[in-house]
Amino acid sequence: MKLSELSTFLDSSVPLSFQEEWDNSGLQVGNPDMEINSTLIALDVTEAVVEEAIRTGSDLILSHHPLIFSGIRKITGRSSTERIIMDSVRNNIAVYSAHTNLDMVSNGVSRKMAQKLGLENISVLRTLKNKLLKLVTFVPEEHLDRVRNAIFNAGAGVTGNYDLCGFTAEGTGSFRGGENTKPFAGKKGILHFEKETRFETVLYTHLKDRVIKALLGAHPYEEVAYDIYALDNDNIDSGLGCIGELPEAVDEIVFLNKLKSVFGAEGIRYSKLTGRPVKKVALCGGSGASLLNDAVKSGADAFVTGDIKYHAFFEPDNRLLLVDCGHYETEKFSVEILYDLIVKKFPNFAVRFSETNTNPINYL
Repeated sequence: MKLSELSTFLDSSVPLSFQEEWDNSGLQVGNPDMEINSTLIALDVTEAVVEEAIRTGSDLILSHHPLIFSGIRKITGRSSTERIIMDSVRNNIAVYSAHTNLDMVSNGVSRKMAQKLGLENISVLRTLKNKLLKLVTFVPEEHLDRVRNAIFNAGAGVTGNYDLCGFTAEGTGSFRGGENTKPFAGKKGILHFEKETRFETVLYTHLKDRVIKALLGAHPYEEVAYDIYALDNDNIDSGLGCIGELPEAVDEIVFLNKLKSVFGAEGIRYSKLTGRPVKKVALCGGSGASLLNDAVKSGADAFVTGDIKYHAFFEPDNRLLLVDCGHYETEKFSVEILYDLIVKKFPNFAVRFSETNTNPINYL
């Protein structure tokens, strides 16, 4: 298949609009029109991973961490990033990354951590904001089902675990067609009243163009009346981090040993023990120290993330147990999320996990 088919699917399933402003998720290297037959999934794109892709005949490297974070002014091979780009282009290998947008989606990195720990009653720690829209349109009664179904099929109408969500109200619309019109009802130049149904639903910002295209394609009017409103609602299913509960409360040391085992950490750092059992656990894969206050407010007994700075370990002040389990260790299962997405959508497409350990940190 073409790279564009896979990248379009990923852009929709793991919306690029969900990524942080400083991030650079999406297609990094490659022609969207190129044919691809297999992909290698890795946490990072390193020179060793590119060599593995060449060796295994992979056309695409799909990573969590982007290869390119900021602008590159020269490609001379002096840095590893430049060499990776050169080797990828030379061997016709594309690179696509899903970073903070994969952190944000409901089935993202932190939720995968929670599942590995066996947490229950999982919810988002810091919900995503400003990513919801409301669509309102007006449809002749007999065309409502066609228009509504087209809008839903384009991805609108999803709220939490519910889909096909919408609202209707009956009313009367009025219009007068100009000289160059072909009115659906009535005659041009004459004011016409039509029984219409007001239909409204919600959608994510990244679906806007697709949903509007579906609306215009299904609606019978020449000029379709519709409104788009930005919503201030929190997106309760998407956002950074998550929180859940262990089946049974455990001693803090038992919990720390469980973390070390589940995430394969060679060493973990943690704040002063609180002396209380751990039941409610907040998580954020990668560098999640900025969510510490969210974890405290949630009433968590422990907050697990990576890349915690020295002074941050003072901040819990015995309110919870703060644990640094490592950046690599807390995000390494992200490759499983990407694998499952692709295999479910493209069952005949060859997908393999990278066998290269890309963790840049070593322990003595």
